Amino acid sequence: MPVTVLLVDDEPLVRAGLRAVLEAQPDIEVVGEAADGAAVIPLVRQLRPDVVAMDVRMPLLDGIEATRAVLRTVEDPPKILVVTTFENDEYVYEALRAGADGFLLKRARPAEIVNAVRLVAEGDSLLFPAAVRALAVEYGNGAARAALTAAALTDREAAVLRLMARGLSNAEIATQLIVGSETVKTHVSAVLAKLGARDRTQAVIAAYESGFVAPG
Repeated sequence: MPVTVLLVDDEPLVRAGLRAVLEAQPDIEVVGEAADGAAVIPLVRQLRPDVVAMDVRMPLLDGIEATRAVLRTVEDPPKILVVTTFENDEYVYEALRAGADGFLLKRARPAEIVNAVRLVAEGDSLLFPAAVRALAVEYGNGAARAALTAAALTDREAAVLRLMARGLSNAEIATQLIVGSETVKTHVSAVLAKLGARDRTQAVIAAYESGFVAPG
């Protein structure tokens, strides 16, 4: 089955460019478009896309609020990929904290756009780990320290979180820890549950904001 994508951007040329790049792939299908975040929820419910590629800045409802609305009101919500002009934008960081699964630069090359959609859809690797780390360091406020301490991660779960923060996939973590992939999936699920994180992006942000993982 192809990965289905909903494009949300107030610039028609951006939507057209993303559609052309994505629909050139046999395993990706663009199922719809919208010009503002206000249209996202009804389209998500109607089309059930796997991924929403959504501009972070739009005139009526921006990508941050649209992300929050989708995750709050849609059962089994899609993955959300924020589309942005600048990777160090505070809007991007707020969208990630709100629950977006990753971000995509508008100037990205076609291969990077395709890879971003596939990675977010699969959900077992962190998209642009260095950029997420930089954002967490720049905009983080350390408020996550108490929450991470209260999560009481086991030693193995802590090791998995550190490797997640480095951007390693489940398969790469399994190789590092010399365990099976299913064991890694179990540990990742436990980490997300204990941290109250929707996915590994939110878990990694919590790890950096709390100081559990040091930048660099």
